[in-house]
Amino acid sequence: MLLILLLLEVIVRVFHLYTEDPPRFIDAYGVEKRVPDHSGYAVTGNRNQNFSEFHINKAGFNSYREFTPSADKFELALVGDSFIEGFHQDVSNSIGKQIENQTEGIEVYEYGYAGYDFANQMHLVHAYKNDFQLIDQIILYLNYDNDLKRGVYKPNKDRIQMLSSTLFKIRDNIKLLAYGSKIGIIEPLKKLAQRGVAFNDTEEGYRTNELTLDSEDEELKRDQKRIANFKSLIHLYGFDKSKTTLLLDRRKTSKRFLDFCRNNGIRYIDFSSSFENSKRPTTLIYDHHWNAHGRALIAKEIADYVKETQKH
Repeated sequence: MLLILLLLEVIVRVFHLYTEDPPRFIDAYGVEKRVPDHSGYAVTGNRNQNFSEFHINKAGFNSYREFTPSADKFELALVGDSFIEGFHQDVSNSIGKQIENQTEGIEVYEYGYAGYDFANQMHLVHAYKNDFQLIDQIILYLNYDNDLKRGVYKPNKDRIQMLSSTLFKIRDNIKLLAYGSKIGIIEPLKKLAQRGVAFNDTEEGYRTNELTLDSEDEELKRDQKRIANFKSLIHLYGFDKSKTTLLLDRRKTSKRFLDFCRNNGIRYIDFSSSFENSKRPTTLIYDHHWNAHGRALIAKEIADYVKETQKH
């Protein structure tokens, strides 16, 4: 058994079936991000179906360039969660790099981090206000379903402590465990350790797959809460309407929220039409993140928007 496990460990390492997750920390400004100057490869899928290179710059974000905002250049900040962090595509061909290729005389700073919600983003812009005052345009990626569940930012110290724990360090150093965790093989063992039940009941599995729709009252309450959280965040941290724009998918965003934005002069880029009209898939087949084609469409939407705003 030991020899088999050693052999499997060698196979996982040689074929790089495991993914690398650069370490995280919370800086002096309360911003959660990656530890600078880490490079490696992120793997998605169970057979290297998506194998991409990342590089964490000195600012703590996945980017091929360093962030050096100044009054002499035109800079765009792209802020968001794992969709913007872009571990699903080589850092040399990121959304920001594609925008730069399509827009003359621009530098794109990608402040992407897996797990960011809108509170994280607003706090980041406020915490680094000296840099963002020099940046000419700010685009905040908003996933309406997940990103407006709180109206004030609080750093997630528990997650950082958990990821720094001995158990996670063991998992990260034994690549077979890291690979097994990624594809769900050790999930029954975790459940067995936690509750003494390795596998869920089959009927319960079917129940969790049922589609449930919110009633109109529930949807109204949800929208009111999320709009209230949005108002709270822009009140606490500020929102420069002259250079800040939301990036969103209208199909997944409440009409009430879109109406609120229009009525209050908050601009947004809606990429739903380009995704709907695409004849090719826009997301990974084993993941809900954008694939290379989807990311190219996003880059084009932003580049077109920037070129249009520069005319006025």
